[in-house]
Amino acid sequence: MAGSVSVVRARLGVWGVRVLQSRGFGSDQSESMNSGAGSIREAGGAFGKREKAEEDRYFREKTREQLAALKKHHEDEIELHEEEIKRLQKQIERHKKKIKYLKDQD
Repeated sequence: MAGSVSVVRARLGVWGVRVLQSRGFGSDQSESMNSGAGSIREAGGAFGKREKAEEDRYFREKTREQLAALKKHHEDEIELHEEEIKRLQKQIERHKKKIKYLKDQD
């Protein structure tokens, strides 16, 4: 079960990065979108400006949501790795105690 959760989380992480990459994160796509805009945007004027502003606001909000999800995913991964480190450290201590016990038996 724990292995499948890690696989799903790893895939989500890759998906999140791909979404950000496909969106062109960090670039201003509003200019490149003008060529395929609808008739309201082509007409210009107040409606066109409002439409552009609404689209820009929508994409900024989506980008914020994606970044928040990606940040949470990485925080969850860190927490899982820290738990795994603690588990492995306990096993190391257990093995060291066994070795000490065996040395004391000689």
